[in-house]
Amino acid sequence: MAQSKHLDPGTMAEFYGAELRRRREETGLSQEELGNLVFCSGTYVGQMEVAARRPQLDLSERMDGVLGADGFFRRLCGAILKASRFAGYFAAAADLEQRALAICDFATTVVPGLLQTPAYTRALIRSLRPLVGEEEVERIVDARQARVRVLLKYPAEPELWFILHETLLGMPVGGTGVMREQLRHLADISRTHRAIIQILPLSAGVTPLIYGPMRVMTFLEEPSAAYTETAHSGQLIEDPAVVATIAKSYDLARAAAMSPEASLAFIDRLLEEDHTP
Repeated sequence: MAQSKHLDPGTMAEFYGAELRRRREETGLSQEELGNLVFCSGTYVGQMEVAARRPQLDLSERMDGVLGADGFFRRLCGAILKASRFAGYFAAAADLEQRALAICDFATTVVPGLLQTPAYTRALIRSLRPLVGEEEVERIVDARQARVRVLLKYPAEPELWFILHETLLGMPVGGTGVMREQLRHLADISRTHRAIIQILPLSAGVTPLIYGPMRVMTFLEEPSAAYTETAHSGQLIEDPAVVATIAKSYDLARAAAMSPEASLAFIDRLLEEDHTP
């Protein structure tokens, strides 16, 4: 396991799934029965067994306990997360977004990663980790831009929908020049129909999602999932009841936001009002 950083996380996930299936069958448990014991669905167990879903640390620890694996699944899961080009807490969500039919993001203070320009991303990283080296900064920027290139292709696939709170448009991340470039980028994405962007104005007041960023992802043959994060951590939410509640909250925010056309006009006005080059 010491050389795991040289291995492909997808290959390790396949090994994880094959071993999970072998040990589950040895204990005589069905996928549903194992899921009940580790507090997830049988469908999710099956998806991990065929590497359709990446494992998570807390779930892997419960697998170890139920299957008597003596920490095997926790260690392998840790290696998979370490080998990923993304932060460990985001790796599973990054894997899911590649297969999503639709991704709906709500953001309150920071432009979502899929909409960020490289300069905006660099400024954010510097604000969070002021002592990190340039090589690490560029590694993070490159990983984020790789996601952007895959997901913001045209015609749009998956369908992307963003609700941005008005507050984040006025926050000069990286200074005036970086922020103007970011606003132009948002306007370009909206104008070329690569994503739907709506602005939630301050006048809309409090909405159920106002407490932080939230994403809902839907799939063709998999249950929907949600994801939320802070500056240094994130959480993938897969409980169907919780995801359904979050989706309803997103619909309420969508209803309170400006139309896509009005939102584009709002961004254009911000660019016209600030004449800084």
